[in-house]
Amino acid sequence: MDKHSAVRRGEWLEIPLHRAKSESLEECLLKNYFIPQKLIDKLKQNNGVRTKAESVLLRLFPYESDDYITEWAELDVLFEDDFCLVVNKPAGMAVHPAQAGRTGTLANIVASYYQTTGQSCKIRHIHRLDEHTTGAVLYAKNELAQIQLDEQMRMKLIHRQYVAFAEGLVQPNKGRIDAPIGRDRHHPNRRRVSSTGDTAVTHYEVIETFNDASLLNLRLETGRTHQIRVHLSHLLHPLIGDAVYGGKTKRLSRQALHGEVLSFSHPFFGDALDVHAPWPNDLLNLLAELRLSIL
Repeated sequence: MDKHSAVRRGEWLEIPLHRAKSESLEECLLKNYFIPQKLIDKLKQNNGVRTKAESVLLRLFPYESDDYITEWAELDVLFEDDFCLVVNKPAGMAVHPAQAGRTGTLANIVASYYQTTGQSCKIRHIHRLDEHTTGAVLYAKNELAQIQLDEQMRMKLIHRQYVAFAEGLVQPNKGRIDAPIGRDRHHPNRRRVSSTGDTAVTHYEVIETFNDASLLNLRLETGRTHQIRVHLSHLLHPLIGDAVYGGKTKRLSRQALHGEVLSFSHPFFGDALDVHAPWPNDLLNLLAELRLSIL
């Protein structure tokens, strides 16, 4: 069954149905479109299901509102359709407010973007980046997309690839860091490698070296707070600019870490998506500076 034949009609998604006589609507939607029973039940309770002769309409795009204060700023949109949004987060910005009513976060800007483009979506971020880490952040634009993308996260099917500049020459050139991470009881805002911490696995590969630094590709197998920063510090190769974990700030005043590629399956159509986030200027400048230093 071709999922791409589904058509949005305002708040509704019209889906073709080709089901056996003995097959219920719910069984057909689950088997062919992976729409869970709980969501169908919820839609039915709110008059969100309409059936036709050979199709069904689901009210997947209802009017929604959020409590986030809208705050306009330029937003670097990397991918968008009716189900999901991927944006390139700048440095120095939290993904969401720590307290209700706060501004200055990516959530406030995404809320403004939805409003100014005539979209009534709640803010549903699927994963986070540290305040001073740049790169791709994924949002679900409706409840079905959130259910499917959250499940992909749980099953480790959303892959996040980072680039980072580390202090020193990292050896070996490729490796797997398997070291559990827990809270640092001496520093409430820090994490540390701890035998009693949560499982944390990072894969890395050196892609370029300089006089006293290395450029790395990294892939997360788990998603612990500050995972890359803690793991590289544990290897005695902290990120350039990461003063919290031992990096020097002479060349850069924030951790040199960027979420470059986000790979996931579309939450409705199932297509494989690889979304690339361009490097920010400060990392491009750092790369140029490091290359000049070895001439």
